[in-house]
Amino acid sequence: MSVSDDQPHTRTRLPAGEQPVGPQAPGFRRLRLLGGVFVVVFLLVVAVAVINRTSGTPAASTGPKSNDAGPPASTAPTTPTGTDPVTTTSNGIGVHYPHTPEGAQSAAANYSVALGSSDMYATQPRHAIVSTVADPAAITQLNNRFDASYDAEANQLGLTNGKAPAGLTFVSRTVPVGTKTDSFTADAATIEVWNTSVGGLAGQGSKRPITEYWYTLTLKLNWSGGDWKVADFSQVDGPTPISGAQTASSYGDMENAVNQFGGFRYAR
Repeated sequence: MSVSDDQPHTRTRLPAGEQPVGPQAPGFRRLRLLGGVFVVVFLLVVAVAVINRTSGTPAASTGPKSNDAGPPASTAPTTPTGTDPVTTTSNGIGVHYPHTPEGAQSAAANYSVALGSSDMYATQPRHAIVSTVADPAAITQLNNRFDASYDAEANQLGLTNGKAPAGLTFVSRTVPVGTKTDSFTADAATIEVWNTSVGGLAGQGSKRPITEYWYTLTLKLNWSGGDWKVADFSQVDGPTPISGAQTASSYGDMENAVNQFGGFRYAR
């Protein structure tokens, strides 16, 4: 650690223009010089000891102090843990997550992406997603709930088996902003996922232009078959930030973005 200018300094000032009064023997002058050096060294050692005790780090260290590395993991719940992300997929969805709180959060984040995707608006791919992410004991009731909600929304959008009307591009994409563990045991976990999403129809004459939406999805997960699987879910609006002052992009730019930018797999 470098000593800053505001730290106390002790200096021994030897006036260069003054001479000793009266004649002095050479040995005495050398003894006086050695004594002065000893005093300076002693004062420097004391100053270094005081600085070390104050800062808690060696004075010679020029690297960052330990508390410069950021808050501990317990105060930063979405900080990466360094654990390798999941690499196994089924129906394009990450599976086989670690049997840990971080593994449950990774599963919840990736499942929220799948459950908010455009594939959920067509029956066959929707059922494939549910069969991938759900606890086998919950597949039937989850399919019933998702069928009712997504079929109704698809009708409002004018979709046919998940496809947009001619000349329009359908968009539904979810992006997790963060995750939080509400409860965790070896057999079950409740994870909240704060999401933002974009959805609507891109194209000239669209009556449902692409808009953003913020919500929190709570997933109840069971440890089933060596993986975290969805047993139940609930959803509430927000937290929603104030919209920025950016100008909305044209329908062509939005259509190109949807077709050109791929999504991500999320892991802690």
